[in-house]
Amino acid sequence: MNRRTVLTALVGTGLSGLAPASTFAKPPSLALAGKLKQCGYAIGATQPRATVFVDGLSVGRASASGYFVVGFDRDAPPLAELMVETDDGRATQILTIAPGTYDTQRIEGLPQDQVTPSDPALLERIHTEAVRKAAGFASDADADAFRTGFDWPVQYTRVSALFGGQRILNGIAERPHYGIDLAAPVGTPIVAPGAGTVCFAETGLHYDGGLVMIDHGQGLVSMYLHMSRIDVSAGKTIGRGERLGAVGMEGRATGPHCCWRMKWKGRNLDPSLMVGATAPPRA
Repeated sequence: MNRRTVLTALVGTGLSGLAPASTFAKPPSLALAGKLKQCGYAIGATQPRATVFVDGLSVGRASASGYFVVGFDRDAPPLAELMVETDDGRATQILTIAPGTYDTQRIEGLPQDQVTPSDPALLERIHTEAVRKAAGFASDADADAFRTGFDWPVQYTRVSALFGGQRILNGIAERPHYGIDLAAPVGTPIVAPGAGTVCFAETGLHYDGGLVMIDHGQGLVSMYLHMSRIDVSAGKTIGRGERLGAVGMEGRATGPHCCWRMKWKGRNLDPSLMVGATAPPRA
C-alpha cells in the first residue's frame, strides 16, 4: 500500500493530525498526545522497550514503562511517519504537522563582540564553551521524566521574544531565535519546569552567561540562559518545581530575562508548547 492510499484512508482518532495505527499480525499498542506542529512534540505510550522510528530512522527505544517522546523542528515537513516495533510486530501512524508562524526580531546596541567577534582569544573561548555545551546537549538519559508534565520555569512579567523569530542583531541577519524569552527582574527564581537530571551548569559563558541544562530523558534537554546565579550542579537529579537559580542578564542580553530553550536529538523545540504536557494512557 503506497503512502497516498494510506493517507486517503485515514480516519480521525480524537488527536488532531493523527491517523490510526496500521494493522499487523501482532502490533504493539500505540497512543499519542502532544502538539503536532513545527517546533512541537508528541509523547507516546507503547510496549516497554519498543524501538521507535521517525520517517524510517530509529530514534531510540521506549522506556521501561513504555513511554517515548519525539520532536518536530522549526522547518519540519507537513507529514511525518511514526512507527514502533517489537519482536511481535509494528504499528505505524502518519502525522500531519501544522506549520508554525515566526516573527522578525531586531535588536540594536549590542556590543559588537556579541555579534561578530573577531579577537582570536575570544573566538577560542567561544569554541571551547561550544564543545562543553555540546556534551550537555548530547545527554540522553534512559528515563521518561517528560511524561509527568511541564510548568513555566519563571514567574515572568511578559514574553519579550517569541520562539523561532528571525534575528537581526545590530543590522546583521543571524540564525532564528531558538528560545522563548521570559522577562523578569534580576533575582527572580528559576525553577525546573519538569523533573530530570542536570547535565550542564556553568556561569560566565560569553553568549549565555549562566546556563543550566536538564535532561528529561530520551534526548529531551531543556536550557535556561542568562542566569545571575546557579543553585545546582551537573549530575544532580532534580524534581519539578525545584529551584535552579535566578534570572539575570548575563551574556548576550539587553535586559533581565530567562531564555528558555529545548532540544530533542538536535531538533529545536518551542518549550512553551510543553507547558501542560501529559502522556497518553497506555492501552
